[in-house]
Amino acid sequence: MFGTRPEAIKLAPLIAALRRRPGIDVRVVTTAQHREMLDQVLSVFQIVPDCDLAVMRPQQTLAELSSRVLTAMDRLLVSEVPDGVVVQGDTTSALCCGLAAFYRGVPVGHVEAGLRTASRHNPFPEEMNRRLTSVLAALHFTPTARARAALLAEGIADDCVFVTGNTVVDALLHVRSSEAYRATPPPVVAAPGERLLLVTLHRRESWGAPLAGMCQALLRIVDSRPDVRVVLPLHLNPAVRGIVLEALGRHARINLIEPLNYLEFVAAMDASWLVLTDSGGVQEEAPVLGRPVLVLRDTTERMEAVEAGVARLVGTDPDTIVRTTLALLDDPAARAEMARPQSPFGDGRAAERIADLLEARLPAPPGRLAWS
Repeated sequence: MFGTRPEAIKLAPLIAALRRRPGIDVRVVTTAQHREMLDQVLSVFQIVPDCDLAVMRPQQTLAELSSRVLTAMDRLLVSEVPDGVVVQGDTTSALCCGLAAFYRGVPVGHVEAGLRTASRHNPFPEEMNRRLTSVLAALHFTPTARARAALLAEGIADDCVFVTGNTVVDALLHVRSSEAYRATPPPVVAAPGERLLLVTLHRRESWGAPLAGMCQALLRIVDSRPDVRVVLPLHLNPAVRGIVLEALGRHARINLIEPLNYLEFVAAMDASWLVLTDSGGVQEEAPVLGRPVLVLRDTTERMEAVEAGVARLVGTDPDTIVRTTLALLDDPAARAEMARPQSPFGDGRAAERIADLLEARLPAPPGRLAWS
């Protein structure tokens, strides 16, 4: 199952890998958060959900969402009676679907397991979602050795934790090799001599004053360097969108654009000189493309990119963001050192590894596998 666009991107390669295997019956389930953005991804990867839990409501609380997902998934498990349920990452949907499966005695596999920060509340609520999902899961598919070590330190059994790589690398490499991608132009083309900064902002813990401060930092950067243009796809959430539009909507060299489909977003990363982001997935994708990343968060569960020298954890303080960005803009050698294409999170074969592990643990054909 997936609810968000990042979940769909990361599960698409695994859905394809499992569907290529005789005897495995895959049911694709969605909660359809931000349906417009989700539908774009489903189109790119040619996925049609088998079931929509229809749990989304305008401005619902996390508690309301949790109760709806848990109840709807429980009903589905009764009608489908799957042999296994796979959840991805750290969303509220992943946690609640995993809990529903646990209540029904259905084994749970957790893709992208073991990511951790030092704070239970940052990122919120994702850090707690993934910690609780780890307690529920029977199989843990970690992207890196660091993530595996985190689970072992929490008492997860050694023979239940597998380093597979991150399926987002599979998805990115697949898309970049496609004819459709080759026909996709960047959403914003830089003028001669301009450098594009791709920015994404949406984190819940940054809503309000921190988000406003980051917007002011972007204004200072653009005003300080006349050859810099910012490209910022607007998030659909009104709590983000309103602040960003008010702060940045009138600057000639700040392009606020509507959400991009995945092909367009990869093209935007490819065309960028530097990426500033609070997104987890972008921290994994941009290094593969050789695009330096400044992480606009106080913590990151993806320290592998920082340790590889292709990302820097900047935080949300406007002065620090401005100082770090301008330093890279003014030092081509420092930027070049970060622009070495690397893939700290996988080699593009994660989905096949996970499919092998799942297939080995399913009953004899025909096996059924539900997604949640």
